[in-house]
Amino acid sequence: MRTTLQFEGTPELILKKAVELGLARSKTEALRMGVFALNREFHLVKDIEKELVAKKIMEEKKAMDEKGEKYLSEEEALSKYR
Repeated sequence: MRTTLQFEGTPELILKKAVELGLARSKTEALRMGVFALNREFHLVKDIEKELVAKKIMEEKKAMDEKGEKYLSEEEALSKYR
């Protein structure tokens, strides 16, 4: 996801300080660190890997539905190798 943000005041000061002190290499990296800190504190996503896999499966399913494709069963997928 690409997003353009403009910060002024306190948030800008904090991002610049994080870079100046070497906590982050860039303001973008400082923002990423903040997102992960937010998740650590509030447990927004408990099992990140599970959520990412579920998201990818849903994206693939949607794309297949749009094309009218279906998943192969295990038997169908292995039939040519038997």
